[in-house]
Order: sequence, then structure tokens, then C-alpha cells
Amino acid sequence: MLAPMSPRERQNALIARYAILPDAHERLAALTARRSKLAALPPEERGPEALVPGCISRVWLVPSLENGRCRFRLHAESALVKGLAAAICELYDDAAPEEVLATPVEFLEALGIAANLSPTRLNGLSNLQARIAAFARRCLPASSAS
Repeated sequence: MLAPMSPRERQNALIARYAILPDAHERLAALTARRSKLAALPPEERGPEALVPGCISRVWLVPSLENGRCRFRLHAESALVKGLAAAICELYDDAAPEEVLATPVEFLEALGIAANLSPTRLNGLSNLQARIAAFARRCLPASSAS
């Protein structure tokens, strides 16, 4: 059985997959049109505690720790935001907390997508990544949390 890909390997694969498209608008459209591999987040779990602050369209994130691995489920009202948020969460889904913290989101810049997003949308995605990182820090074993 093959070992699961690390967040860094997933990000590199995502960049390689979409970099072949000739322009950033096409890459953005293709990235947001793909189907997410994340489990759905039912309406009853979209409470205020799961709402990610600072997003243009509402985004809910429900993280969990299963067998020492971070798991993420999300929902967003906007298809564009849902696609980008899902791509970010998929980088980190089923990764150890240490792996999550060691891998910054770089694909938005690498694919030229960040330049096509408004500052408020980028801020919302940054808030999502910050919430993911905060969850991972809380999940670190006591000996490695600092």
C-alpha cells in the first residue's frame, strides 16, 4: 500500500496539474469547477462556531482529529469560494498536525490565481488557512506544542 501524499506533495501535484492551462483565469475556473473530495457539511453543522470570519461569502469549516490526522469538512455559499476553500482544505485533509503547520498555501500565487482575486476574497482565504493552522496547533502532541 502506498503512503498517503503529504500536503507539500499534494500542493506540488495540484500546481503541476493546473499549470498546463495557458492562463490564470482558465486555471481559476478549472480549479473551482472540480468536485471536492471532502465530506459534505450538512446545514445543521453550519453554526456560528464553524463560520470563518472575514469571508465575502459565508464559509463554514468543521475540523476534526481522527487517529492523529487532521480532517476537514466545509461549505461555502459561493461556488468560487467553495472551490478555492475546498482546494486549501484538501491540501491538509488527512495530514498530521505537524505537516499542516509546515506547509503554507502557495498554489494561489504559483498558478497566478491570487492576482485575479479581490483583497477581501484573499483575506477570507487567509482567515480560512489561519483557522486550519490554529486547529493543527491545538492538536499537536503536548511535547511538540510550543
